[in-house]
Amino acid sequence: MMEPGRGAGALPGTEDAAGAAQGKGRVNFPFPYTPYSIQEDFMAKLYDVLEAGKVGIFESPTGTGKSLSLICGALSWLRDFEEKKKQEEARLLADEHNGQDKQQQPTSCCAEASNCQGSVGELDWITEFMQKKEERAMVDTLKEEQIRRKKREARLEKIRHNVQLKYASKRKRLEDDETQRLLQLSTEILSTELGSDVLEQLDHEEEELILAEYESDEEKKVGSWLDEDDDDLEEEHVTKIYYCSRTHSQLAQFVHEVQKSPFGEEIRLVSLGSRQNLCVNEEVHHLGAVQLINDRCMEMQKNKHGKKSEGEESEGKKRRVSRAVCPFYSYEQMQFLRDEVLVKVKDIEQLVALGKEIKACPYYGSRYAIPAAQLVVLPYQMLLHESTRCASGIKLKDQVVIIDEAHNLIDTITCIYSAEVRGSQLCCAHSQLLQYMERYRKRLKAKNLMYIKQILYLLERFVSILGGNVNQNPNAQSISQAGTELKSINDFLFQSQIDNINLFKVQRYCEKSLISRKLFGFVERYGATSVVKTNKEKQKMAGLQNFLLALHQGTDKEAAIQCPPVEAEDGQPKMASPLMQIEGFLSALTNANQDGRVILNRQGTVGQSSLKFLLLNPAVHFAKVLKECRAAIIAGGTMQPVSDFREQLLSCAIGADRVVEFSCGHVIPPDNILPIILCSGPSNQQLEFTYQKRDLPQMMDEMGRILGNLCNVVPGGVVCFFPSYEYEKQVYTHWERTGLLTRLATKKKIFQEPKRANQVEQVLSEYAKCIKRCSQVGGHVTGALLFSVVGGKMSEGINFSDDLGRCVVMVGMPYPNIKSPELQEKMAYLDKTMPRSAGQPPSKMLIENLCMKAVNQSIGRAIRHQKDFASILLVDHRYARPSVFNKLPQWIKERTEIKPAFGPAFAALRKFHQEKKSCHGSEAS
Repeated sequence: MMEPGRGAGALPGTEDAAGAAQGKGRVNFPFPYTPYSIQEDFMAKLYDVLEAGKVGIFESPTGTGKSLSLICGALSWLRDFEEKKKQEEARLLADEHNGQDKQQQPTSCCAEASNCQGSVGELDWITEFMQKKEERAMVDTLKEEQIRRKKREARLEKIRHNVQLKYASKRKRLEDDETQRLLQLSTEILSTELGSDVLEQLDHEEEELILAEYESDEEKKVGSWLDEDDDDLEEEHVTKIYYCSRTHSQLAQFVHEVQKSPFGEEIRLVSLGSRQNLCVNEEVHHLGAVQLINDRCMEMQKNKHGKKSEGEESEGKKRRVSRAVCPFYSYEQMQFLRDEVLVKVKDIEQLVALGKEIKACPYYGSRYAIPAAQLVVLPYQMLLHESTRCASGIKLKDQVVIIDEAHNLIDTITCIYSAEVRGSQLCCAHSQLLQYMERYRKRLKAKNLMYIKQILYLLERFVSILGGNVNQNPNAQSISQAGTELKSINDFLFQSQIDNINLFKVQRYCEKSLISRKLFGFVERYGATSVVKTNKEKQKMAGLQNFLLALHQGTDKEAAIQCPPVEAEDGQPKMASPLMQIEGFLSALTNANQDGRVILNRQGTVGQSSLKFLLLNPAVHFAKVLKECRAAIIAGGTMQPVSDFREQLLSCAIGADRVVEFSCGHVIPPDNILPIILCSGPSNQQLEFTYQKRDLPQMMDEMGRILGNLCNVVPGGVVCFFPSYEYEKQVYTHWERTGLLTRLATKKKIFQEPKRANQVEQVLSEYAKCIKRCSQVGGHVTGALLFSVVGGKMSEGINFSDDLGRCVVMVGMPYPNIKSPELQEKMAYLDKTMPRSAGQPPSKMLIENLCMKAVNQSIGRAIRHQKDFASILLVDHRYARPSVFNKLPQWIKERTEIKPAFGPAFAALRKFHQEKKSCHGSEAS
């Protein structure tokens, strides 16, 4: 039941908003329980940043309630902002009559002034008139907004309390389904009686593969079908918060936190996602590949919105068209879904379930809800990729953006705008497209043929620059000069001899004509069968089949896979059109500027070689987000080192005075964590795991002795991180040969992180079971030892809480491979475009920051809640250097002990775990 005086959609604590804002006192933050002091500080600083319209970099360690602090802090600001806006509206509207009375005064006054003062009076009169005109326009706009708001609130309130509306809508859909079923049944009966129609229908299915007549933007006098029909996307957007995170599971977790918060009942929240996550049309969803689903969906919308010719109607082709229209794309039902979403908070799964229940598309229905929503929850890609953002109806102007789990934000933007194609994909696409053009040459319009020939030429030149011939099997063509070459965009275009082709038009054609979808349908139809009409065509199709077969049966397994596999209904993998991947490469080239590079990677055969577009300056794309939005929050559990964000993302878009940093401590007591920097081992060997020294047997032996001692005093689980899979394998083999593994196994059962993602869950499950069993049974084996890899599957997103991670060991410093061409180009670019910092070149800072980001992510896996405890061992004397030490998270850095010798370090570790064991035992009893 709503509180008196609160309209639908009002947020908790509205009554106190004005007082809190005006009195400059402590803001009222509704919270589900008594917050920690660090949470109060977090929310207060967040509120200040949003109010001032700044950019905040917020660090709050995992286990400190970051999500809830973000929710309650940001929505409290939104509550107060809406209340102040309503008060301002009320004041302006109340003064409207007084304003109308005063409108007569400027005329007489200004006329008088013009007689006395001549031209000066005329200017004053014009200025005052324009000001009054603007004020009247503002009042008219406020009136319209007020009417719209009241209508929306009344509609949502009606849905919230009138269950009959839901049943009426559901009943209508059931009736429509029944009508559709009867129509389909009658069609099947007619088809059985008239066998010739069935054969004709096959021809109609093939006609769907033929490209429609294409008009370029210059020839079009009207907007696209999407612009014509999506009137609701043009609805006035209320002030809102866009919250984005990396994965759908993280977004779902955030939505659940919102549901449990004091704002859960009243907030208007919408969850956005990709078609792959939201599509409820099984015919489309089973295609599997994202690009296939997108293209098929867009094709269905074109069929729905496109006008049928008279010939199509008269020749009975209506059945083909109706079958290609999505039954879930019902405007009325999507409007109902929109209102249902705004009435009650739903995550992606609940949204999909609702879409299935009321037969409405959740993908488009959720987009209709964006304008009226107060909180929009969406994945990184939708917010950070400009074209995706525009297509989704997201408007950032004067809105708030919160980017969570943002420690990898720079890499994320770089990946979103980068693209790679293999030589095998280029050859495969060329063969498929050539066969397609030859088969339908007589049916294709001149403009389609022109663009297809341009695409074929591009593919030919791309293969040529890799050192191959597009007409030969890429897996059989060896590369004479293997290696990697980097080129600027212009150099690449000139060397490829494609600088005379307008790539923007070609890319636009690919996007609008859905040619990759048509090509996929063509290969799907004829790739495994030979249902063709003439001997000449049979030879063409046989040629296509033989070429594809040759690709799949290549000697190199990796080179044989040139298209992303998609699981078919019969269990056999089918291949998505490689042209889809090439479209991504073309799109990257057309979005590029002087900060982009093309990497020519020539390896072994043409099929194994690749072209990759690399974005060197992600700040260019992020600047567009920052310039539009009112305020932005970049948050994460581990944001150190922050200098990367300031220099690589923010410096070119906003001034340093607009950036605010906030880092809060941890909720655990200071004595629940023991971080140690270990400079030397048990035999006084200095610990320095550089590329030159880490392979030495004495260095690996010393590390083995350290682990042996640790396993004697640390209960439960020990997680040991290595810099790479290769080094972990090398050390493991060395210890196996020296017998150290056998000695370690007497105290801890040993597990290794798998390379395959689908095996991670099983290894973690067995690791956890082993630790639990050891703690219950007792005996010589006291737990488990897990060998993991920095940047691997277990260094991010996995919790080693409680007994799963009583000690985290970091072997050496995981610097990236500086021989990588991509990294070398990035380093050269930064040295050229950015100033030195603290006497160091930007390239050196980049390498150090990449290393410490990886370290901070890995060591943060251990402490996950208030009562948790763990020790952290950084095994390398270089961690004691001030430039490195200062890049540790504040809550770890302030408790870190630097131990030059192993003896004192081991004593401190033993004492720490003995004390925790006794405390833990007394609490349990």
